[in-house]
Amino acid sequence: MNQATIPVGEVFERLLGPRATVSITAYDGSSSGPADAPVAIQVRSPLALDYLMSSPGDLGLARAYVAGALDVTGDLYTALHALAAQVDQLSPADRLWLLRKLGPRHLRVVKPPAEEHPSRFRRGLTALRHSKGRDSEAIASHYDVSNRFYELVLGPSMAYTCAVFPEAGSSLEEAQYHKFDLVCRKLGLQPGMKLLDVGCGWGGMVAHAVRHYGVEALGVTLSREQAQWAQKNIVALGLADRAEIRHLDYRDVTETGFDAISSIGLTEHIGARNVPGYFRFLAEKLKPHGRLLNHCITNPDTSVAHRSRGFIDRYVFPDGELEAPGELMTAMHDAGLEVRHSENLREHYALTLAGWCANLDEHWDEAVSEAGAGRSRVWALYLAACRLAFERREIELHQILGVRTDREGGMGMPLRPDWGV
Repeated sequence: MNQATIPVGEVFERLLGPRATVSITAYDGSSSGPADAPVAIQVRSPLALDYLMSSPGDLGLARAYVAGALDVTGDLYTALHALAAQVDQLSPADRLWLLRKLGPRHLRVVKPPAEEHPSRFRRGLTALRHSKGRDSEAIASHYDVSNRFYELVLGPSMAYTCAVFPEAGSSLEEAQYHKFDLVCRKLGLQPGMKLLDVGCGWGGMVAHAVRHYGVEALGVTLSREQAQWAQKNIVALGLADRAEIRHLDYRDVTETGFDAISSIGLTEHIGARNVPGYFRFLAEKLKPHGRLLNHCITNPDTSVAHRSRGFIDRYVFPDGELEAPGELMTAMHDAGLEVRHSENLREHYALTLAGWCANLDEHWDEAVSEAGAGRSRVWALYLAACRLAFERREIELHQILGVRTDREGGMGMPLRPDWGV
């Protein structure tokens, strides 16, 4: 068995720094940190050191955690405060110290956990990035896990996008209802209108718009599991005469003449180079005065790379890309849409993720039974890390409303809409 030349607890004490409010226990019997710390990290195997040394930063930590070589007792979100930032900020001197103390044997290539996707380079050998086939595979890998698993995490709303909390103490379900209602009001939905919802997920927006605003709605998703669940739910709600969910790429929608389009959580998947074409395609689907509401995760500024990296790319959203809000607005204007309103809901997504984390914790055993321990660990880490990223403004969430004006520049909207909510 590989063993460090110094106690493993001392290694992690150097990694985390003297002020870390976590305790460490390791497979070699060593320990560090305050014994009464609210979070305890167990280094269960030398494999954890192999992952950390061969791939420093969030990917190495993720591999160790997903593989079960590193475990956490207590709140994972709290543990990330101590772990992720410190390891990512290791100085060259720290890395050299680790190499000297641990020895080169921990630099060996280690097979990653089964849940990890191939690198971008290897994915590129089989299909072009954001081709229909590769996008379909990427979506299926994340969304076609198990509808029951998503029910456990998301709750009754089955809404897998940022909620909007009317008050800080509102429940997750209240906030998801409020989100859909806000989108409907921004779109100006009225009875008899035609709505297209691209990337419709489990159909929450479609169902809400049809039930509460009397529209006719079409929802499309690349996830077969989502489409089947959503269409079955539409039938159960008695909405099948006015709503339809299709397993379909948005690029294959043939209908046109929509009064409104909602795009909630899809732009993250299409690729930055495809954003201009995406908005041109959707703009052509709208009637004059028709509105498009784009709701998506964004970068805080244009200096941040579009492509996701490390843990998120390998375990959560392969090929995912984010743009800054200004890039999205420019693309919307260039597509012939006039941006009329933009809103940053960053803090709301942190609250949403806290709700999903709580749901997963509450239903952990059933989640593991449904999707496996490795997949459940991926989700626990992903949700907690994203919550932290939104709080720190590493990423944001923007709703951007555009309208297709008529030939005279009319936009068919009130001078100063307040959305009524």
